[in-house]
Amino acid sequence: MSTEVRVPALPESVSDATILTWHKQPGETVSQDENLVDLETDKVVLEVPAPVDGVLKEVRFNGGETVQADDLLAIIEAGAGRAAAPSRPSSEEGTRTDEASEPATQPATDEPVLTPAVRRMVKELNLDPGRITGTGKDGRILKSDVMKYLDTHETDEQDRDLEALGAPAADEAAVPAGARPEQRVAMTRLRARIAERLVDAQQTAAILTTFNEVNLQRVMELRKQYQESFEREHEVRIGFMSFFVKAVVEALKKFPVLNASVDGSDIVYHGYYDIGIAVGSPRGLVVPILRNADQLSFAEIEKSIKEFGKKAHDGTLTYEELTGGTFTISNGGVYGSMLSTPILNPPQSGILGMHNIQQRPMVENGEVVVRPMMYLALSYDHRVIDGREAVQSLVTIKQCLEDPARLLLQI
Repeated sequence: MSTEVRVPALPESVSDATILTWHKQPGETVSQDENLVDLETDKVVLEVPAPVDGVLKEVRFNGGETVQADDLLAIIEAGAGRAAAPSRPSSEEGTRTDEASEPATQPATDEPVLTPAVRRMVKELNLDPGRITGTGKDGRILKSDVMKYLDTHETDEQDRDLEALGAPAADEAAVPAGARPEQRVAMTRLRARIAERLVDAQQTAAILTTFNEVNLQRVMELRKQYQESFEREHEVRIGFMSFFVKAVVEALKKFPVLNASVDGSDIVYHGYYDIGIAVGSPRGLVVPILRNADQLSFAEIEKSIKEFGKKAHDGTLTYEELTGGTFTISNGGVYGSMLSTPILNPPQSGILGMHNIQQRPMVENGEVVVRPMMYLALSYDHRVIDGREAVQSLVTIKQCLEDPARLLLQI
């Protein structure tokens, strides 16, 4: 029996997708829920799992081709890949009878079954799935199984991988001295979409940036004082991002226009606070959204951001996690940036840029003291936000960070 594999329903506002990678080729055995192909959209990579066990009979699209929702991707011959005992001589009738009584669903291979998200994770980390014990249904290897394996095993194979990372590539060694090699690589859909949105923001919005600096001494003292008890209670470390998210929410409450967006000739004021957190990933910059950030605790914010970082690295962020947002925070400081002018994430009207923390001499009460200082940059759409509102909102963020008690008292 043949089973069709079709392009799943694409997220809203996404009209098509590109065939990124086929993980199985015609004639190969596939297992139900095993990832067949990756489809790249403007936002995320969608995995298309096999609906049944069998053999991949036919592939209708090649890598790099564009597909739309419900297009026929492939055909699977259901059940064709299952074990079938070879013909026996008639004198072994009893043996054939015994073999026939064995479950027909027994797979022809002992290879472990991986969930779609885990397959990419295992490939990126160059792990041997045969060494990992699966705890999912029918022995499937789950993401938690991989993480447990990484925490408890230090294998010779991993050591060899680390050594290989430091070794020069064969192609690099073959390049003669003095050569001037070039390589032309097509943009991924995500990179092309990022470029398109950045250019659109520059050409559409009247972007202006205002700057300030913040003394993070009080925040660092709080983190040092409560880090151990916070981690013990909530099983996550308290970082700087939760303080910045809370401070931004307070500023947005005081100056609602920074939480607004432009829709044609209208200004849409949002009565909720969905904060985008810019995260670097192997495929490019992504901005997952902290929904209802005003209702989240410090621990919930830290856990969400930590999860976003893992998903961005693994390529498992969903379209829903990347859409929407009323304001964005970008932390270039993790890469060592001292100062920048962040570009708006349309249709939002504001974005806060965080930067590197530097110990600098500051004058306090007539005395020179050394303090951990960070430059802040707030880019805003001058079409709807006046300079006064932008400057005062950035001052509000600065005040909340320099005196964190304001976050509790909401003053």
